[in-house]
Amino acid sequence: MTYYDILFSFFIYGFLGWCSEVAFAAFKQHSFVNRGFLNGPICPIYGIGVTIVVASLQPYVGNLILLYITSTILVTFLEWLTGFLLEKMFHHRWWDYSEMPLNIGGYVCPLFSAIWGVACVLIVKLIYPFTDKLVSFLPIWLGKFLLVLLSIALIVDICITVQGILKFNKRLALMEDIAKELRNISDQIGENIYDSMMDGLEAQDRLKARADVIREKVDEARQENADELKARMDSLKQRAEELRSKYEKMAKLPTFTSRRILRAFPKMMPREHVREFGQLRRILKKKRDELKKS
Repeated sequence: MTYYDILFSFFIYGFLGWCSEVAFAAFKQHSFVNRGFLNGPICPIYGIGVTIVVASLQPYVGNLILLYITSTILVTFLEWLTGFLLEKMFHHRWWDYSEMPLNIGGYVCPLFSAIWGVACVLIVKLIYPFTDKLVSFLPIWLGKFLLVLLSIALIVDICITVQGILKFNKRLALMEDIAKELRNISDQIGENIYDSMMDGLEAQDRLKARADVIREKVDEARQENADELKARMDSLKQRAEELRSKYEKMAKLPTFTSRRILRAFPKMMPREHVREFGQLRRILKKKRDELKKS
């Protein structure tokens, strides 16, 4: 295969893979869901995987058993590698086979590997000859022009998606920081109440010891402590309210990319900020349910 053929193969099978994912999601959820990693109608993992299979397994086309075995091994490795790299780069697990028997790290499992193997045999034997002939009908100049346009669109899409995911991760981190500060404020309020109570008890003990001599001074000190405590409490409560408002605003206004990704990958799990991630998912689910009812 030439570079020209490889690029066309990538875009064709990336698009067909996206179509299959969308069709599967529509069957399960009865609605359209863009199941791709990117915004556009393409799944790069399908484009890369099928292109590698088609390019490297042509010598085995005449032997169905060998073709199936090598296809299964190859696509299993590619799926594992893709899942591993995506998790390392973006700190999220995009799909999870942990509940499937004999899975490897949750990235791959025998059932889906077997399905991918069958799909690859069908592609190599039936679909690839058709798409290869289809591409050959295009004038070279037109084919190159289309590849340039598609490549530019793909690069732009990748940049937008990566930027959106990084912003999403940053938002989760900020939400976690706010939640930690709110917990610290809560602890400080509790400590202030405890300290005030202990000061009052100590003052009461001193009062019993000296009776009328220092009663007036103790009352004054107690009032000063109460005023100081009230000022500290009011300040902490105001700060807590500001943080709570900011947290709720961030949770209720997720970006377009984060909304799409959360819907496209329902089993995606973060390595960090699990609580905040779960809250965003619940909010988006609630909004979708409200839209369905209206």
